[in-house]
Amino acid sequence: KERMESLGRRLKELRAEKGLTQGQVAEHFQISSVTYLRYEKGQREPSLEMLVGFARFFGVTTDYLLGLES
Repeated sequence: KERMESLGRRLKELRAEKGLTQGQVAEHFQISSVTYLRYEKGQREPSLEMLVGFARFFGVTTDYLLGLES
């Protein structure tokens, strides 16, 4: 649970830094806005493929997204 909260917090921060809406990120990944919202809220865990996609999109490592590095 803690890992998912960290992931959600970091996704939200990175999205805000890019000036994107949740809907815009969801559209990029061809997922529903609700699904993306749940990732940000730590209510849903992304697949490994999606996690890697988020890392590439935001220019960070998967370890960073998961809170394993700062």
